[in-house]
Amino acid sequence: MGTQSNKANVYKEVESMFGQVPTWVKQLPDPALDGFWSLMRDFYLAETKIPAKYKELIGIGIAGATRCRYCALFHTEAARLNGATDEEIAEASMMAGHTMMASTFLNAQQTDYEVFRRETAEMVNFAKQHQAAASNVAPTKGRNASPTH
Repeated sequence: MGTQSNKANVYKEVESMFGQVPTWVKQLPDPALDGFWSLMRDFYLAETKIPAKYKELIGIGIAGATRCRYCALFHTEAARLNGATDEEIAEASMMAGHTMMASTFLNAQQTDYEVFRRETAEMVNFAKQHQAAASNVAPTKGRNASPTH
């Protein structure tokens, strides 16, 4: 009895948010429904530290990496609803593709993780030093302009 009333409550919430209860939600096993919806409602759809548009762009990247056309469609449309441009969607897709390419190469080459970790730390330190040096340079008027004499 409790499961049926929970199911009815979840369906009411889903319908109030989306205008319907999608078929795939109805196909979720009853014991998983509450947990799935709670995570979707309280994390994915909620205001969190990551803005909704960025969550959707992450979703697009993951959809591309996992080759999920359902997720690609859903997250692309949701990204647009949250203000993402076609250019941002393309960049998210490209970022996922680039990351997958590099990951495939590193794993296939069996790159030593400790060497990779050390080199990454060195590159981050290098970047931090250059950022600090750049912020200590006093801006000059017309710095990027060409000389006039």
